Amino acid sequence: MIMSGYFKIQYVWRRLPGRYTNVMRNEAYLQKSLWKRPFHTKVTKDSSGLPVVHHSKYVCDIPANHRFPMGKFPKILLFLLRDQIITDKQVWTPDLASEELLALVHTEEYVDKFIHGKTSPEEQKRTGFSWSDGLATRCRYETGGTVLAAGIALQRGLACSTAGGTHHAFPSYGAGFCLINDLAVAAKYWMEESSQKRKVLIVDLDVHQGDGTAYIFREEPDVFTFSMHCGSNFPVRKQQSDLDVSLKDGLEDKMYLATVQAYLPSILDSFRPDLVLYDAGVDPHWDDELGKLRLTDQGLYQRDLFVIDTTVSRGIPVAAVIGGGYCNDTDRLALRHSILHRVAAQVWKKRSL
Repeated sequence: MIMSGYFKIQYVWRRLPGRYTNVMRNEAYLQKSLWKRPFHTKVTKDSSGLPVVHHSKYVCDIPANHRFPMGKFPKILLFLLRDQIITDKQVWTPDLASEELLALVHTEEYVDKFIHGKTSPEEQKRTGFSWSDGLATRCRYETGGTVLAAGIALQRGLACSTAGGTHHAFPSYGAGFCLINDLAVAAKYWMEESSQKRKVLIVDLDVHQGDGTAYIFREEPDVFTFSMHCGSNFPVRKQQSDLDVSLKDGLEDKMYLATVQAYLPSILDSFRPDLVLYDAGVDPHWDDELGKLRLTDQGLYQRDLFVIDTTVSRGIPVAAVIGGGYCNDTDRLALRHSILHRVAAQVWKKRSL
């Protein structure tokens, strides 16, 4: 199996510092917290293992020859269950994100157009999708899933979704297969949900710059946007993140990992976030159709392990989403995305979350 060799690597682990010991981890508290604002969810399963957020409506109908690999979402969950990385008791189900929730970062005009099918042909072309009710519903569940994963992470220390990472969506329009910026919505919601405003770090390691996220939080001191991306890749016109690291075409595992290791710890120690949202895009992979970098499966594994363990070891909650990934073979692509969840499950177990 594609992942079998990775888990033979031995690591020395320390138990988490005491930050989580005084945190209420029960679903009743999380449920109450979520109902304070215009987002509603229900927990369908309960387990002590890694929480994984998934919804069957992460998928919608698109043309068979469409470039976007819609079929990967259910297969990610299928492979995680098949390989016994998780059980069905660890799967959490989000509710549909409300219009009010989306309007935390998007304009009311755009939210109305997006939900009710009022976007123009030009606006739809910019997103890469023709509008449909199913597409709008899919994006709302995906956003709800990211918000839920972040809420679970705040209570339990770590959670993953099987979708998310739509970082090209701007307040008043979508772009690049991204219609709603789920990362921005989750950051904004949980930043303001607490009586004491939380600080949120968005670590975006998708091969494309998180331009929409950077723009949304360009004047927000309590959100730090870190984007490490291929400089020659989409979007042509970049935005200014709090930290942008532009990579050259063809970069391989060793230098890529060294670059992540050079920046992330100092950001964590200086910004001191209360929550990290991690976009673990697999499009830096050598086999990705839209990538331009040369990471291997092992490189993605080492990257995700470094990001998640470095953050969790500091007592900082992590909510991870899958980000971008493009390949005609959706089985191979879904397995590649599942590296994130396999790593997270490993960290969960070894750190005794």
